[in-house]
Amino acid sequence: MWDLTFITEEDFTNHVKATIEKYGEKLESFDLRRFNKNIVDPIKLIFDKTVYQASWKEIVSNEIFRQRDKSNNNDIGYFHQRIFQYIANCHVPPNGEEGGWDVIFENEKGIEIPNAGSVHTVYVEMKNKHNTMNSASAGKTFIKMQNQLLTDDDCACFLVEAIAQQSQNIKWETTVDKKKVGHKLIRRVSLDQFYALVTGQEDAFYQMCMVLPSVIENAVKDFEGTIVPHDTVIDELKSLASEQNIASEDLAIAMAVYMLGFGNYIGFISDNLKREV
Repeated sequence: MWDLTFITEEDFTNHVKATIEKYGEKLESFDLRRFNKNIVDPIKLIFDKTVYQASWKEIVSNEIFRQRDKSNNNDIGYFHQRIFQYIANCHVPPNGEEGGWDVIFENEKGIEIPNAGSVHTVYVEMKNKHNTMNSASAGKTFIKMQNQLLTDDDCACFLVEAIAQQSQNIKWETTVDKKKVGHKLIRRVSLDQFYALVTGQEDAFYQMCMVLPSVIENAVKDFEGTIVPHDTVIDELKSLASEQNIASEDLAIAMAVYMLGFGNYIGFISDNLKREV
């Protein structure tokens, strides 16, 4: 039974699948060559393993996860933005078009803005986290919103944050040219408050979050295992370690890890191991 009233099960499932597909090459398996493509920091791995009392398998898995995760925020940004194409009165312009806005929300009945009356259009700039904009970026975004208000006196502009410091819909105040600026129609809004506004359902974001895990799980199953990576890094490191004359397997693996970054450094050069790595 589908409980969400603001998006159909089919649309939501298709959107989740599209987001998973955006992960793209990050879902490809890691071998040792790919693992060390940008040269890992062996010293950090040694510290992490020892301080956190972890196994080599755990440390290697964590590093692979870190490398995959570096660009995943863009994919989750896709999820947060593009879902609104399925919600009534919302429009998601193609990238770079229609002023470069992430979402445009229109309602002919009017959209109530706290302490600012009613407008018929809201232009949205969306960010994943509240701290992802530096002062220059914030200033540029605010000026863009000011310009929009100058060309359309029946609109508001929102900076919508997926991960905000708190649930909020407040006047956005920032610094432009070293001066503090703000406008009642330029708002800083948390994602839950934006969902509530566009759907008319106060807990719409919460409801979406409650169904999301099962929809992702079913979507992954539908891919029939084609997206499940089979990483071989730890097996390759153990194989390299077994070829060394070091009694301790832990130290032998550590030496194999050292060779990833220090293979040409004084004292680390070993023709056989160097060739394999």
